[in-house]
Amino acid sequence: MIKPENLIFDEKKIQYCTKRIAFQIYESNIKSKEIFLVGIKENGSLFATEIEKILSHVTEKKITNLNLKINKKKPGNKIFLDTEIKNLENKSVVIVDDVLNTGLVLAHALKFLLTVHIKQIKIAVLVNREHNKFPVKADFKGISLSTSVNETIKVVLNETKKGIYLI
Repeated sequence: MIKPENLIFDEKKIQYCTKRIAFQIYESNIKSKEIFLVGIKENGSLFATEIEKILSHVTEKKITNLNLKINKKKPGNKIFLDTEIKNLENKSVVIVDDVLNTGLVLAHALKFLLTVHIKQIKIAVLVNREHNKFPVKADFKGISLSTSVNETIKVVLNETKKGIYLI
């Protein structure tokens, strides 16, 4: 249950972090002609859309926003991308998700995307929980939280009251 007292990041702070991450993505892709944002469904896709909006005001580079559907409970199952994977060949890709917990989901996303030769892959997350069990790190992050494994982070991006909550 999300309670107002559990709010640790409000909409204004999320917007600030999103803008900062968008500028970092732009700077790391200064020589690229096109940037592919690959949002992990659901919240990663919503976050990628917000990043795309900011990038479209910052640069005239082509920004392609894609969705990667992966079962977060069983990430080894079938993964779906809303374009042919070959379209990412020799491109600059940023995988976008809301929370980096253990790195398992992102590791499977990387494995899937690396079936073609990609020029560069970076990872952007709104929250890095510092519970890595896999060698995956965020290149761009909004906030790092040292939480216990018993605590849950809930990111709300698709409602009128956006926020990051510690439950």
